[in-house]
Amino acid sequence: MRIRVINPNTTPSMTALIGAAARAVAGPGVTIEAVSPEHGPVSIEGHYDEAMSCLGLLEEVRKGEAQGVDAYVIACFGDPGLDAARELARGPVIGVAEAAMRSACYLATGFSVVTTLARTVVIAEHLVDKYGLRRHCRRVRASDVAVLELEDPASDAYRTILAECRRAIDEDASGAIVLGCAGMADLCERLSGELGVPVVDGVATATATAEALLRARLFTSKRGDYARPLPKAYRGWLAPFAPNKD
Repeated sequence: MRIRVINPNTTPSMTALIGAAARAVAGPGVTIEAVSPEHGPVSIEGHYDEAMSCLGLLEEVRKGEAQGVDAYVIACFGDPGLDAARELARGPVIGVAEAAMRSACYLATGFSVVTTLARTVVIAEHLVDKYGLRRHCRRVRASDVAVLELEDPASDAYRTILAECRRAIDEDASGAIVLGCAGMADLCERLSGELGVPVVDGVATATATAEALLRARLFTSKRGDYARPLPKAYRGWLAPFAPNKD
Protein backbone atom coordinates (compact mmCIF):
# COMPACT_ATOMS: atom_id res chain seq x y z
CA MET A 1 0.00 0.00 0.00
CA ARG A 2 1.59 3.27 -1.15
CA ILE A 3 0.44 6.65 0.15
CA ARG A 4 2.04 9.73 -1.37
CA VAL A 5 2.08 12.64 1.07
CA ILE A 6 2.51 15.83 -0.93
CA ASN A 7 3.83 18.98 0.70
CA PRO A 8 2.73 21.61 -1.85
CA ASN A 9 5.51 24.00 -0.82
CA THR A 10 9.14 23.54 -1.86
CA THR A 11 10.92 23.57 1.52
CA PRO A 12 12.70 20.18 1.88
CA SER A 13 13.01 20.31 5.68
CA MET A 14 9.25 20.75 6.04
CA THR A 15 8.63 17.86 3.65
CA ALA A 16 10.87 15.69 5.84
CA LEU A 17 8.96 16.74 8.99
CA ILE A 18 5.64 15.98 7.31
CA GLY A 19 6.88 12.61 6.11
CA ALA A 20 7.99 11.67 9.64
CA ALA A 21 4.56 12.59 11.04
CA ALA A 22 2.84 10.43 8.42
CA ARG A 23 5.14 7.45 8.97
CA ALA A 24 4.54 7.62 12.72
CA VAL A 25 0.88 6.65 12.25
CA ALA A 26 1.11 4.40 9.18
CA GLY A 27 0.21 0.77 9.71
CA PRO A 28 2.07 -2.39 8.70
CA GLY A 29 2.64 -2.75 4.99
CA VAL A 30 2.13 0.97 4.28
CA THR A 31 4.82 2.86 2.40
CA ILE A 32 4.79 6.63 2.89
CA GLU A 33 6.29 8.69 0.07
CA ALA A 34 6.79 12.29 1.23
CA VAL A 35 7.34 14.55 -1.76
CA SER A 36 7.15 18.18 -2.77
CA PRO A 37 7.04 19.84 -6.20
CA GLU A 38 10.19 20.95 -7.95
CA HIS A 39 8.69 24.37 -8.64
CA GLY A 40 6.56 26.57 -6.41
CA PRO A 41 6.50 28.75 -3.29
CA VAL A 42 8.71 27.98 -0.30
CA SER A 43 5.68 28.47 1.95
CA ILE A 44 1.95 28.90 1.37
CA GLU A 45 0.47 31.90 3.16
CA GLY A 46 -2.32 33.28 1.02
CA HIS A 47 -4.57 32.81 -2.00
CA TYR A 48 -1.82 33.56 -4.53
CA ASP A 49 0.63 31.11 -2.96
CA GLU A 50 -2.09 28.45 -2.98
CA ALA A 51 -2.94 29.02 -6.63
CA MET A 52 0.72 28.93 -7.68
CA SER A 53 1.30 25.70 -5.75
CA CYS A 54 -1.46 23.75 -7.47
CA LEU A 55 0.27 22.86 -10.75
CA GLY A 56 3.25 21.31 -8.98
CA LEU A 57 0.95 19.46 -6.60
CA LEU A 58 -1.18 18.09 -9.44
CA GLU A 59 1.93 17.00 -11.31
CA GLU A 60 2.89 14.89 -8.27
CA VAL A 61 -0.54 13.25 -8.42
CA ARG A 62 -0.28 12.69 -12.14
CA LYS A 63 3.14 11.06 -11.74
CA GLY A 64 1.83 9.00 -8.85
CA GLU A 65 -0.97 7.59 -10.98
CA ALA A 66 1.58 6.40 -13.55
CA GLN A 67 3.71 4.91 -10.77
CA GLY A 68 0.96 2.95 -9.03
CA VAL A 69 0.45 5.11 -5.94
CA ASP A 70 -2.68 4.01 -4.05
CA ALA A 71 -3.71 7.20 -2.21
CA TYR A 72 -2.62 10.79 -1.61
CA VAL A 73 -2.48 13.27 1.24
CA ILE A 74 -2.35 16.99 0.46
CA ALA A 75 -0.28 18.38 3.32
CA CYS A 76 -1.23 22.04 3.39
CA PHE A 77 -4.06 23.33 5.57
CA GLY A 78 -5.66 25.23 2.72
CA ASP A 79 -6.28 21.87 0.99
CA PRO A 80 -5.10 23.43 -2.31
CA GLY A 81 -6.04 21.59 -5.48
CA LEU A 82 -8.00 18.95 -3.56
CA ASP A 83 -10.96 18.62 -5.93
CA ALA A 84 -8.73 18.73 -9.01
CA ALA A 85 -6.50 16.01 -7.53
CA ARG A 86 -9.56 13.85 -6.95
CA GLU A 87 -10.38 14.13 -10.65
CA LEU A 88 -6.94 12.73 -11.48
CA ALA A 89 -6.66 9.99 -8.87
CA ARG A 90 -8.19 6.53 -8.79
CA GLY A 91 -7.69 6.13 -5.06
CA PRO A 92 -8.55 8.42 -2.13
CA VAL A 93 -7.15 11.95 -1.92
CA ILE A 94 -7.33 13.46 1.56
CA GLY A 95 -6.70 17.08 2.51
CA VAL A 96 -5.20 17.68 5.93
CA ALA A 97 -7.68 20.43 6.85
CA GLU A 98 -10.72 18.32 6.06
CA ALA A 99 -9.28 15.28 7.86
CA ALA A 100 -8.29 17.24 10.95
CA MET A 101 -11.58 19.08 11.32
CA ARG A 102 -13.72 16.00 10.75
CA SER A 103 -11.58 14.03 13.23
CA ALA A 104 -11.96 16.78 15.84
CA CYS A 105 -15.74 16.34 15.61
CA TYR A 106 -15.33 12.76 16.87
CA LEU A 107 -13.46 14.00 19.93
CA ALA A 108 -15.29 17.13 21.10
CA THR A 109 -18.52 19.01 20.50
CA GLY A 110 -16.57 22.11 19.49
CA PHE A 111 -13.05 22.85 18.27
CA SER A 112 -10.92 25.86 17.44
CA VAL A 113 -8.37 26.07 14.65
CA VAL A 114 -5.04 27.67 15.53
CA THR A 115 -3.25 28.63 12.34
CA THR A 116 -0.28 30.75 11.26
CA LEU A 117 -0.72 34.29 9.88
CA ALA A 118 -3.92 36.30 10.25
CA ARG A 119 -4.26 36.58 6.47
CA THR A 120 -4.83 32.80 6.26
CA VAL A 121 -7.78 32.81 8.69
CA VAL A 122 -10.34 33.48 5.95
CA ILE A 123 -9.01 30.52 3.93
CA ALA A 124 -9.63 28.18 6.87
CA GLU A 125 -13.05 29.75 7.49
CA HIS A 126 -14.03 29.09 3.88
CA LEU A 127 -13.07 25.44 4.34
CA VAL A 128 -15.12 25.19 7.55
CA ASP A 129 -18.15 26.24 5.50
CA LYS A 130 -17.28 24.06 2.52
CA TYR A 131 -17.07 20.98 4.75
CA GLY A 132 -20.31 21.84 6.59
CA LEU A 133 -18.62 22.18 9.96
CA ARG A 134 -19.66 25.69 11.00
CA ARG A 135 -21.71 24.33 13.93
CA HIS A 136 -18.64 22.53 15.30
CA CYS A 137 -15.90 25.10 14.67
CA ARG A 138 -15.97 27.70 17.42
CA ARG A 139 -13.33 29.97 15.91
CA VAL A 140 -10.31 30.14 13.61
CA ARG A 141 -7.42 31.87 15.37
CA ALA A 142 -4.10 33.22 14.08
CA SER A 143 -0.90 32.77 16.06
CA ASP A 144 0.83 35.24 13.70
CA VAL A 145 3.73 32.82 13.32
CA ALA A 146 4.93 32.64 9.72
CA VAL A 147 5.22 29.14 8.26
CA LEU A 148 9.00 29.17 7.96
CA GLU A 149 9.33 30.51 11.51
CA LEU A 150 8.02 27.16 12.72
CA GLU A 151 11.48 25.76 11.95
CA ASP A 152 13.40 28.62 13.56
CA PRO A 153 14.17 28.02 17.27
CA ALA A 154 14.78 31.75 17.72
CA SER A 155 11.16 32.54 16.84
CA ASP A 156 9.80 30.86 20.00
CA ALA A 157 6.95 29.61 17.80
CA TYR A 158 5.94 26.83 20.19
CA ARG A 159 5.22 29.19 23.11
CA THR A 160 3.30 31.56 20.85
CA ILE A 161 1.13 28.75 19.53
CA LEU A 162 0.65 27.30 23.01
CA ALA A 163 -0.59 30.65 24.30
CA GLU A 164 -3.09 30.96 21.43
CA CYS A 165 -4.33 27.42 22.12
CA ARG A 166 -4.88 28.30 25.77
CA ARG A 167 -6.94 31.34 24.72
CA ALA A 168 -8.98 29.12 22.40
CA ILE A 169 -9.83 26.75 25.25
CA ASP A 170 -10.67 29.57 27.68
CA GLU A 171 -12.42 32.04 25.38
CA ASP A 172 -14.03 29.76 22.78
CA ALA A 173 -14.99 26.96 25.19
CA SER A 174 -13.45 24.52 22.73
CA GLY A 175 -12.83 20.91 23.70
CA ALA A 176 -10.24 20.27 20.99
CA ILE A 177 -7.64 22.19 19.01
CA VAL A 178 -6.97 21.71 15.31
CA LEU A 179 -3.50 22.80 14.22
CA GLY A 180 -3.89 24.90 11.09
CA CYS A 181 -0.59 24.15 9.37
CA ALA A 182 1.06 20.91 8.28
CA GLY A 183 4.35 22.36 9.49
CA MET A 184 3.01 22.16 13.06
CA ALA A 185 2.77 18.36 12.92
CA ASP A 186 5.66 17.80 15.31
CA LEU A 187 4.09 20.02 18.01
CA CYS A 188 0.90 18.00 18.41
CA GLU A 189 1.80 15.56 21.20
CA ARG A 190 3.60 18.17 23.29
CA LEU A 191 0.75 20.66 23.01
CA SER A 192 -1.85 18.05 23.92
CA GLY A 193 0.14 17.08 27.01
CA GLU A 194 0.34 20.67 28.22
CA LEU A 195 -3.23 21.64 27.37
CA GLY A 196 -5.01 18.50 28.51
CA VAL A 197 -7.28 18.41 25.43
CA PRO A 198 -7.00 16.61 22.08
CA VAL A 199 -4.75 18.51 19.67
CA VAL A 200 -5.39 17.29 16.14
CA ASP A 201 -2.72 17.28 13.44
CA GLY A 202 -4.00 16.97 9.90
CA VAL A 203 -1.00 15.08 8.55
CA ALA A 204 -1.54 12.20 10.97
CA THR A 205 -5.32 12.13 10.60
CA ALA A 206 -5.23 12.42 6.81
CA THR A 207 -2.71 9.59 6.56
CA ALA A 208 -4.76 7.38 8.85
CA THR A 209 -7.93 8.22 6.93
CA ALA A 210 -6.35 7.40 3.57
CA GLU A 211 -5.08 4.10 4.92
CA ALA A 212 -8.50 3.21 6.40
CA LEU A 213 -10.25 3.92 3.09
CA LEU A 214 -7.76 1.75 1.22
CA ARG A 215 -8.19 -1.10 3.70
CA ALA A 216 -11.95 -0.80 3.18
CA ARG A 217 -11.30 -1.11 -0.59
CA LEU A 218 -12.82 2.28 -1.31
CA PHE A 219 -11.82 4.61 -4.12
CA THR A 220 -12.65 8.01 -5.60
CA SER A 221 -15.89 8.05 -7.60
CA LYS A 222 -15.48 8.70 -11.30
CA ARG A 223 -19.10 9.73 -11.79
CA GLY A 224 -20.09 13.37 -11.82
CA ASP A 225 -17.62 16.12 -11.03
CA TYR A 226 -14.80 13.77 -9.95
CA ALA A 227 -14.78 12.10 -13.38
CA ARG A 228 -11.49 12.26 -15.24
CA PRO A 229 -10.74 15.71 -16.75
CA LEU A 230 -12.09 16.05 -20.27
CA PRO A 231 -9.39 15.50 -22.91
CA LYS A 232 -8.53 18.74 -24.66
CA ALA A 233 -5.57 20.79 -25.83
CA TYR A 234 -3.87 23.27 -23.52
CA ARG A 235 -1.91 26.11 -25.10
CA GLY A 236 1.46 27.65 -24.35
CA TRP A 237 3.58 26.51 -21.45
CA LEU A 238 0.61 24.60 -20.02
CA ALA A 239 0.53 22.24 -23.01
CA PRO A 240 2.27 19.37 -21.10
CA PHE A 241 -0.52 19.47 -18.48
CA ALA A 242 -3.32 18.80 -21.01
CA PRO A 243 -5.59 15.90 -19.99
CA ASN A 244 -5.31 12.87 -22.26
CA LYS A 245 -7.74 10.12 -23.07
CA ASP A 246 -6.47 7.43 -20.66
